[in-house]
Amino acid sequence: MSTLPSRWDGVEQRVPESLTDLRGPATGKVALPGHLGWSGLAEYDLVDPLLRMSLYRTVITGGGRSDAESFLNADLLLADWPTLRRGIGPSYRRAWETKITALGHEALAPGWPR
Repeated sequence: MSTLPSRWDGVEQRVPESLTDLRGPATGKVALPGHLGWSGLAEYDLVDPLLRMSLYRTVITGGGRSDAESFLNADLLLADWPTLRRGIGPSYRRAWETKITALGHEALAPGWPR
């Protein structure tokens, strides 16, 4: 019997090299492809903060590097990160904050979970 790989395997390789690689839209509606939007909402209005957080969480936890580069916007990610980081889990949070230092803990308020 074979076992499934952990969903956290290779998380670091799925993080883009820098914020400049994130070329996603800053406005409008975003429709995710089937491999990301297969189990729920497939279209997200970026004006709605809750929908935007859901989109970003889906891409970060379920997508690859090219998905992050295509669907995430650097400015929106920076603005939403203090809230978003609490909903993605420690493995993803560490991987993103380690590789993209602008998201790192030194930019956050004291007492935030690491």
